Amino acid sequence: MSTTLLLASASPRRRELLQRVGLLLEVRPADIDETPHDGEAPVAYVARLARAKAAAARQRPEEWVLAADTTVTLDGQILGKAETPEEAAKMLRWLAGNTHQVVTAFCLAGERDGQPIVREGVVSSDVQFIELDGGVLADYVASGEWRGKAGAYAIQGIGAALVAAVHGSVTNVIGLPLAEVLAALRDAGGPMPRFAAGTPA
Repeated sequence: MSTTLLLASASPRRRELLQRVGLLLEVRPADIDETPHDGEAPVAYVARLARAKAAAARQRPEEWVLAADTTVTLDGQILGKAETPEEAAKMLRWLAGNTHQVVTAFCLAGERDGQPIVREGVVSSDVQFIELDGGVLADYVASGEWRGKAGAYAIQGIGAALVAAVHGSVTNVIGLPLAEVLAALRDAGGPMPRFAAGTPA
């Protein structure tokens, strides 16, 4: 059995989380269309993308592949990645003073004793934002940290200053529910972490 986990994601945060606990990784991003379907619910959306990414990245049956997709949602609406500073500011104004959900789906696919194995999961965390006055909002948008981030913020960075509370998995908000993914790897008999070989903070 392969001891290397193939990560079907270009996200440096997901890579860092997995490497920190001592998992051996190969990174092979999956290039798929991430456009939501009309009327698609956030959970169905991320679950569909995680499955599609795993299928696109996996080239050999014996490979263990992990794919994930994260979205931010408020009032059932999917907040993707802002394309412009104006769009980022609009998202942040909507999130300000409210509690939104960060939803991540993951798909783990591999093989054990010649039999295909798939484990899937969806994790949701509640994130409460502080109220944002115009100056703070403009200052954060000017930082540029929102680029490439679902919901236009990064909790692991400057965006932590915008968050009053998190209820649920913190690593899920960063982009990968680590405890749940490691439990799926254990259950499936896939590659396992070695904490002693990891990178302490």
